[in-house]
Amino acid sequence: MKSVINALRGRHTWASWGVVAVAFLPSLALADNCPRPPEGSAVQPPPDLYSSNGTLHVQLNYVTTVDGAGRTLFCYQTPYGLESPTLHVQPGDVVQIDLTNMLPPGGNAHRVSANTSSACRDNTMTDTSANMHFHGLNISPKCHSDETIHTLVNSGETFTYKLKIPANEPPGLYWYHPHVHEIASPSVQGGATGAIVVEGIENIQPAVAGLPQRLLVLRDQPLLNGASSQGPAPFWDVTVNYVPVPYPKYPPAIATMTIGTQEFWRVANAAANTILDIEVDYDGKAQPLQIVGLDGVPTGSQDGKRQGKLITQTHILLPPAARAEFILAAPPTSTTKAYMITRAIDGGPNSDSNPRRPLIKIAATTAPSRLPRMAQYVRQPHAQRFEDAATLTPTTHRKLFFWETTFPGGKKPPADSQKFYIAVDGQDVHVYDPNAPPDIITARGAVEDWTIENRTFEVHDFHIHQIHFLPLEVNGKKLPPKEQQWRDTYQVPYWTGSGPYPSIKVRMDFRGAVAGDFVYHCHILDHEDRGMMAIIRVER
Repeated sequence: MKSVINALRGRHTWASWGVVAVAFLPSLALADNCPRPPEGSAVQPPPDLYSSNGTLHVQLNYVTTVDGAGRTLFCYQTPYGLESPTLHVQPGDVVQIDLTNMLPPGGNAHRVSANTSSACRDNTMTDTSANMHFHGLNISPKCHSDETIHTLVNSGETFTYKLKIPANEPPGLYWYHPHVHEIASPSVQGGATGAIVVEGIENIQPAVAGLPQRLLVLRDQPLLNGASSQGPAPFWDVTVNYVPVPYPKYPPAIATMTIGTQEFWRVANAAANTILDIEVDYDGKAQPLQIVGLDGVPTGSQDGKRQGKLITQTHILLPPAARAEFILAAPPTSTTKAYMITRAIDGGPNSDSNPRRPLIKIAATTAPSRLPRMAQYVRQPHAQRFEDAATLTPTTHRKLFFWETTFPGGKKPPADSQKFYIAVDGQDVHVYDPNAPPDIITARGAVEDWTIENRTFEVHDFHIHQIHFLPLEVNGKKLPPKEQQWRDTYQVPYWTGSGPYPSIKVRMDFRGAVAGDFVYHCHILDHEDRGMMAIIRVER
């Protein structure tokens, strides 16, 4: 047991989490919580839960354990042992989730709500607090819905979420994860993530109708092995549906495809900090990926015609939290090596290391696929959520920027003291405080253009809750039409130290039903946990 504790202390990102693990190790049910497959395993789909007659009722326990390498794991698990189930819903559904925090009590109170009336369930955040964020869904930020600022579910408590999926929610891939500020990164790196599928994409993208569908959730976790002569070490290992692909040998997960067929791949980067740039290579040649959806929105579907357009690329950049859905043809019989890889990332001189590495080995077979198939095209699509926003005149323009503390001479401060910020130009710079007033106040019905600069030496990953946005420009240059796709997560390039600050310009559409307080932040969660987040208020 001492060796497990020592390994945990040495490997976890934050030393404080090693202390927490020591406190609750005796109470863990190690065999039952968060089971994980061995490296080199076949990729298994996550368990599926489907809505029926307009409702989905799910009980989830938030549990933890320590694996054989001493890493602290977390997961959402049903009472029957289903880990991180995929929630399949229809537009207009009501989803009820009864979340029970089964972690032992935390020993450190990080903060207390300044206004007890604003607390949603509990007003004191501890090392083992929990909650859920339903990433990408355009749903209410009110208490018991997708509220993350004040929702704290502490040890032994049960909290009920009741989510109303909008009738015009774009069909596609979304996901859920913990969002307790200061401990979001270790919780997500521990694996407490799962997918949400809003059904019906085949009606907007008929090319996927009837295809076998493969759901892949890519996660990161603390590095298993130290530096090696076998290439640059990443900051984090990656897993594929929990199958680990550890440095330095990178034994890939295994996926089998039927020769002569196409599959519909739905890929989520549910990593806390790892940037991925996915590519599928057959004998070293990058294959065409026919993209049908990005961040839950069918590509090309928001121009008023209510039909999507396929976008063909040979690789797709997926910063943390981004999703891509695409059609992939199986390797032909002549192929000897077939892999899904992530390309090397140039994230800037201060960024994490994200080298090129394989993730999945694709094995060709003549056997029929056992994957579930997409539904057939059944109906004409309804009005789309954002279909006229690109042509509107914005009501307001804003400038925001990412910034980090630095020491004299360009030296980075110690990791435990470095602070990260996202600020509105002209306002005081401050780290995130859930008890602070909102940095931005707008109104329902507004359509705003935001320019977001990066004044740091590493890339950042802009995300806003509750709504999507339309990327218009990068570094002052208008994006080509095929790249102007509605997103909820987008990477901002890093600054080199000279010249203009890199930037993105995006259109925010506040004309939906969402009103209240919610957040925007960098979705590299180590940055968010250290302050790179702020509050926006949408008034009715």
